[in-house]
Amino acid sequence: MEDAVLEKAYVFNGTVTFLPLEENSEGKYQIKKCNIYQIQLKHIKGEEWSVSILVPYPEDWFSDGIAYPKLAWLGNELLSKLAKWSVEQKPSEFKSTLSLISVAKYSKVYQDLKNKYKDMVKSALARAPARQPKKQKAKWEEERKEKGLTKKQSFVDLGCGNGLLVHILNNEGHSGRGIDVRRRKIWDMYGPETHLEESTIVPGDSHLFPDTDWLIGNHSDELTPWIPVIAARSSYSCCYFVLPCCFFDFHGKYSRRQSKKTQYREYLDFVAQVGFVCGFHVEEDCLRIPSTKRVSLIGKKRTYPPTECSLIDKQITQYINNRQTCAVVTCDRRVGFNHKDHSDGVYEEAGSELWENETETAGTTWMPGFQPREKVEQIRNCASLPRDFVDDVVLSVANLLLNATPQKSCSNTHAGNTNTWNQGESLSLKEVAEHLNKETLKRLKSECGGLQTLLKNNHQVFEVLNGRVHIRDWRKEKPSRKTKPEVKRRLSAEAFKTRLCWFFIHHPDGCSLPSESCPYAHGTEELRQSQIIKKKKHTQ
Repeated sequence: MEDAVLEKAYVFNGTVTFLPLEENSEGKYQIKKCNIYQIQLKHIKGEEWSVSILVPYPEDWFSDGIAYPKLAWLGNELLSKLAKWSVEQKPSEFKSTLSLISVAKYSKVYQDLKNKYKDMVKSALARAPARQPKKQKAKWEEERKEKGLTKKQSFVDLGCGNGLLVHILNNEGHSGRGIDVRRRKIWDMYGPETHLEESTIVPGDSHLFPDTDWLIGNHSDELTPWIPVIAARSSYSCCYFVLPCCFFDFHGKYSRRQSKKTQYREYLDFVAQVGFVCGFHVEEDCLRIPSTKRVSLIGKKRTYPPTECSLIDKQITQYINNRQTCAVVTCDRRVGFNHKDHSDGVYEEAGSELWENETETAGTTWMPGFQPREKVEQIRNCASLPRDFVDDVVLSVANLLLNATPQKSCSNTHAGNTNTWNQGESLSLKEVAEHLNKETLKRLKSECGGLQTLLKNNHQVFEVLNGRVHIRDWRKEKPSRKTKPEVKRRLSAEAFKTRLCWFFIHHPDGCSLPSESCPYAHGTEELRQSQIIKKKKHTQ
């Protein structure tokens, strides 16, 4: 299991039994009596096989949400993955998980950090995605042994988010700080020993870190391709670690140039290429984290001697300018680099006039057009749009569906009523957009993410499935399986009749449900005060 505690596996007659191990106060490992499970492979006949997961003592299963998953995860997630992996023959685009460090050492470090910081991690996970300190700490331990160092590595975490990684590394004796454009509320939990700064990083001479051993970029967005550059120009000994997620180039969003690779693989290759241009031996590894974007890139050793720093710096400047030029003129030319181990590209002289005057690392700012993330996160979920504007769009789209031909009608048999209820026609998002004026579409895209966002947020009226928009028929609604029954009943009771029914007011046939069954109010006389609002007032 990913991110699990140490396990010992026994294989017998096609069955693998996993026994979790825990370290006692004397440093010895003992078998836990809970969370024992088996994976069983059986041959049925011919080429047919079956794979199953058995839990001998389900009543003793323990879940902490960190190392131990919920019992249902074994059947709902792990079993289907095992079946898929068993027949899958497609070679992986990525390295195997934790290929650059000892798994045994990683597991030991993980267990130590888990026991020490489990309460803090739970709190951070409840507020925001946590960083991954165990991989960093394990790798740094190996680096100190390799180089014969006694002093622990220093670091700067660029785009530190909730600051958990900074907090743990500071507590483990690593001097360093985290920088993010926005302060998080959870920062107040850590105390003065955790060094966090609210600041905007603009790649340039004023944001170099000459006394820092490592630069870290975990999901650092627009800073991701710049981190190898900042590391290269900070000092010859500065290393970097990046975990790319969102796709950014030096000047803005990353544009695809190859169709034979997945977008993720292509972007990883681009970030790796940046590292090579900056003179790093770039290594790739996969982390044990519950994410589809878990490939990290590490630049630890240089490909050139210290005497060639100025030459590499000119190479970096030209590469950045060539990419910017290609972006402006939509050029498809692939700009490569001159390195004997990576000869798939050619270090081109094109665009040399752009950097002749910029060999001094482009003054104080390396790219004047660089756009850092905004300090205040923009709300893009319709909340900032005027209610009248949203209501007008909802009514326009609903009328478009209701008046489309051919109409779909459903019989309303509630309370003996056999009249038909007009469900309207379904249309694609493109067809709906074509009936709205350009100003409306422009406003939706800039303030709430687009038409689809607005329609999905108006869940009472619309249903958006596979790119098509439907009028929602509440008689067909089924409760979600994800929410526990008691929670559903409580939420339904709290929200019942606290908002007016759109169909009762606007639909030509009224609401498809009778008043006693509809969760929304049929008229102002049925409106109730929200119980959720009352609870919030009491807790303030």
